[in-house]
Amino acid sequence: MDRQGTHTYERFNVAIDGPAGAGKSTVARLVARKLSYIYVDTGAMYRAITWYMIRKGISYLDEEQVDQVVRDLMIELIPEQDVQKVLINGEDITPHIRSLQVSGQVSQYSKLKGVRTRLSDLQREMALRKGVVMDGRDIGTTVLPDAEVKIFMTASVEERALRRYNELRDAEQVTLQQLEHDIAERDRLDEGREISPLRRAEDAILLDTTFMDINQVVEAIVSHCRTHVDEERNHL
Repeated sequence: MDRQGTHTYERFNVAIDGPAGAGKSTVARLVARKLSYIYVDTGAMYRAITWYMIRKGISYLDEEQVDQVVRDLMIELIPEQDVQKVLINGEDITPHIRSLQVSGQVSQYSKLKGVRTRLSDLQREMALRKGVVMDGRDIGTTVLPDAEVKIFMTASVEERALRRYNELRDAEQVTLQQLEHDIAERDRLDEGREISPLRRAEDAILLDTTFMDINQVVEAIVSHCRTHVDEERNHL
């Protein structure tokens, strides 16, 4: 047994999926810390590409140019104490990727086949050695379908909008009503896209966090991880 009381057996991967504003990134980072695993914020990777394309003036409607540019982009995730720094071609763009402009267009770039293929390949490489907690929209269904623990986190649109509002209100002028509309529209786009739509994997555990705080959500997921370890131990 390790110091977290989690495992001394083979490391495993944890996939956390769910809609926009469900709190996946914060929870996944804390779960990874408790397990002494590596956290991979896939949403930040899609946001990084979106920010880059907007800055370069490349529309998501020009799919051919997006595909050509994304193939040569270098994206790095660098863990720090409380955040994960996001670098694109060596430039730290962490402060920019959560802007309303990026949030408003990330679903449009994310649905492009070239973007999803490029990032899915990078994400699978990151998970090859196991011991990864990865969150996103299609981790358990497409990126890591063999992940040993799969969680589908959700919450009501109203609760997700309120959480996002509390994150953004000091940095951007935004109303709660606008965020509710934006999140509902993001759900519609993510669930309806042709390539890797947002959906719960058949073997994923559904976790409705509407009435849970962060610590409760983290503990629930870590508990599922411990259950997985116990099951593996019993099979030895």
